This record gives sequence, structure tokens and C-alpha cells, in this order.
Amino acid sequence: RKALPNNQIAAKCFDYSVATTGISLLLYDVTTLYFEAEKEDGLRKVGYSKERRVDPQIVVGLLVDRTGFPLEIGCFEGNKAETHTNIPVIKRFQDRHQVSDIVVAADAGMLSAKNLKELDDAGLRFIVGSRQVKAPHDLATYFRWNGEWAEDGTVIDTITPRGQKRLDPTRTKVKAEPVWDAETFPDAWRAVWQYRRKRAMRDEQTLNLQRNRAIAIIEGDSQPKPARFVKTKGAQKVFDEKAYDRAMKLSGFKGYVTNIPATIMSAREVIGNYHDLWHVEQSFRMSKTDLDARPMFHRTRDAIEAHLTVVFTALGVARFMQDATGASLKKIITTLRPLREFTGVIGDQEITFAPDIPPAARELLDALPKSR
Repeated sequence: RKALPNNQIAAKCFDYSVATTGISLLLYDVTTLYFEAEKEDGLRKVGYSKERRVDPQIVVGLLVDRTGFPLEIGCFEGNKAETHTNIPVIKRFQDRHQVSDIVVAADAGMLSAKNLKELDDAGLRFIVGSRQVKAPHDLATYFRWNGEWAEDGTVIDTITPRGQKRLDPTRTKVKAEPVWDAETFPDAWRAVWQYRRKRAMRDEQTLNLQRNRAIAIIEGDSQPKPARFVKTKGAQKVFDEKAYDRAMKLSGFKGYVTNIPATIMSAREVIGNYHDLWHVEQSFRMSKTDLDARPMFHRTRDAIEAHLTVVFTALGVARFMQDATGASLKKIITTLRPLREFTGVIGDQEITFAPDIPPAARELLDALPKSR
């Protein structure tokens, strides 16, 4: 199929990003766009919705630079798993522009052994969020030598298994964390964990709410729904104290998995680059709200992909105007939308009447480069 967006638009976006921010770090995320339709088809399918809807939808993958400027977009079936979307979009971007030396950051939804191997095999460097269930094994050495207490801002630079194979359990006998590189640890990736007290307070609040819900279900004060920390013992539901204590022990810790050696990027740089992901989330919000990407009423794939190409282009223009003016997209739209140019015919003469431009609109227009 023809890749979207078209080559001319993609080339313009690529050139602009290279000339401004640069493409050394790319951010990837997915969202869903729903349709006002009753029936599914080959593309529009009911699947996991980030908005908890049950309408037919598509999955949209977006690749942006570190400021949120769009570089590539992908359209997938509505029931497509997130982990199956990033490789096609990233490889299409590589093939289109013939680039290789880039770092891709994505959230934990992209974390699968197959995905990370494919990214590594493609010569790409990655930073992805790690799931907290990996923390007890990754942090085994730290907990053995430091106990459960951690100072706010503590960073542990260690390793994590690439797949199901466990790492050498005897490594905890040495206090120093292993320094990852691909040759020394072919069955592991580099893992960076950070403890933040503010995050711990939020985690503990959430865990206590989950604990209260579990107890209410066990005691019959709430409807018996699937809940965390509720386990069945014989014919009776009981509170899973061990699971709760284990979760509390890990509160405040967040992990990041990468194939970038410490000699190239420090642990704190890994964390900082990952947290640029909010820019791609912001771009999705802009597309869905200010740029009216949803809902969609198109039926055929060609029409849907054309709609996404328009949205992608509008997002690029919006990001450019934000950078040039320093104003929010909402302010730009509300200020410039009332301006209208009118062309009329009087007799045999065609006359164009320019709009009256108020000072606020003039200020925005003057901030835009005239040569573009």
C-alpha cells in the first residue's frame, strides 16, 4: 500500500525537524480514533480503547521529534496490539529518509522481547518504560545491600533479562551493579531505575485505595468484581497480604530499559529523554480536539488514510505556528479563525476584499516567517 503521509509532506516535515530540533531522539506512541458506525469491517474493529469506548475504531501510531513535531503516522486495525505497531512505523520512517543513527523512546506498552530485539537488530537505539513487576529481580542487588529505604532521586543503573531467561542470581553477592554492554551481557538489556518520593506517595495512595476495595469485596460490602489483592483460598476470598506488601515495597520506583551503554548516555539522560514522551501525548490531544481528528465518518481505507494525512499535515503546521509565535494552538485558532477574505464580481471586474486584521491577529501573523 501507499505509505501515509505522502512523500512530499513527509519530506517537508523531515527537513524542518532536521533544521530545528534534529532527529537524534524520536518519540513514539499510539492512540485510538473511533467511528460513528454500528458494524466492524476489515479496518474498523472493536478493540482496546484508551477512552473506554465500544465503537469500531482504528489504532493510530505517531512518530514525532522531541518537541512533538510529526514525522510519521501509521494506521492499523482497531484490534491491533500496541506492540505490533511501532516497528512498521519506525521502519517506514527509516526507509523513507534513509536514516539509522536515532534513539526511539516509547512507553511500557511497547515493551516486548520481540519488539526490543527487532529494534536492536535494525540498528536502532531505544528507551522504553519498564513494567514494575520486573523491579524485584532487577533491583535484587540494591535491596540486598541497601534494604528497602531509598533517598529521593536515587538512580540505580543495572541490567534486566532480555527474555524469560533469568540472570545469574550470584550477582547479588557483589555490591556494585553490573555495567551493561551488549558483549558482556548478551542475554540482558541495560535497566535504569529511579526512586522519587513524590511518586511513592501517589503509588501508596493508589495501593491503599485498591486495598480498601479488595477488603470491601472480601467482606461483602461491595459487588464481587475482579480486584487487585483479592485471591481465592479454597472456597473463600481472602486478602493477598504478600502481594500488597510487595507492591508497597516497590512504590516510588520507575524503570527504563535501553540498549544505550552508559559510555554514550548517562542514567539521568536516559530518564530525561524518556520523559520527553509527553510531547507526543500532547500532539495526540491537539489532533483529537483542536484539529478535529475525531469522530470519523469515513468508510473506506483510502478515505480514512486521506483524513489522517490531512490531520498529520495540520499538526505539522500547528506545531510550526506554535514555535514561531510562542502562542498556544487554541489562541492561534480563536484569533485567526474570524479572518475571511471575500472575492466578488462587480460588472466585469473581479474584486478581492481583504479582511480587517485586528492588532492581536496582526501580532501573530507578523511573527510567522514571510519566506515560508
